[in-house]
Amino acid sequence: MPVAPVHLRDGAVAIGGRPVLRGIDLTVPAGEFLALLGPNGSGKSTLVRALTGLRPLARGELTLFGTPFERFGEWHRIGFVPQRSGAASGVPASVREVVTSGRLTRRRLLRPLGATDRRAIDDAIELVGLTDRARDGVSTLSGGQQQRVLIARALAGDPELFFLDEPTAGVDLPQQQVLADTLRALKDRGSTIVLVAHELGPLAPLVERSIVMRDGRIVYDGAPLAEDDVLGQHHHDHLAADQRGDHAPLVRSPLEGGGR
Repeated sequence: MPVAPVHLRDGAVAIGGRPVLRGIDLTVPAGEFLALLGPNGSGKSTLVRALTGLRPLARGELTLFGTPFERFGEWHRIGFVPQRSGAASGVPASVREVVTSGRLTRRRLLRPLGATDRRAIDDAIELVGLTDRARDGVSTLSGGQQQRVLIARALAGDPELFFLDEPTAGVDLPQQQVLADTLRALKDRGSTIVLVAHELGPLAPLVERSIVMRDGRIVYDGAPLAEDDVLGQHHHDHLAADQRGDHAPLVRSPLEGGGR
């Protein structure tokens, strides 16, 4: 059986001494398309940041591809796609230049691009449907196109595991469908995908497993849920928590902006 790309046991994250995540047990098998769902402030983005090392764990054991996190060094196997706010970064850069930066995990510092590098960059740009815009400045693109640039940047490193943080946020429906087609191609390649989302839209048919979070805890882990079911799960869990008197405090990470 393949080693699970992600395994977290009893994970917890605290910011300023206050708990943001606690009691998180999560295993993501190879090749799975997993959706992390929940309202703003539930801890979805914080969990992804913890799994990628961008937010330290206060407690818990994390392994990536079977290696304890503190010894893990094969970062080329992981691709992280943030929200598109980081696509242009205020620096004039072309689509190709941004995507090329994603190849750094596969190259030694200052080493020139080789044929394999150029092929990977071209393939990534083609997969997201931006070959005809490769020389254009990222800042001239629409929001959905910028999000596709970020996906291509992650793709350029040929990772096996993808984390995507709200890729459809602020993106119109036609662009959401293009993103869905891109992720379907990744899924067909056997990639493992962890998607953070508030709403799934056209991505819903791709999801094989849903996790619903509330107040820093996992409250559902199982078969894909329809949007109404997700809302119902939140309502049911709130009632259960009220009856238990067990409330995890709602704390938003400064890195989360809107508190996703």
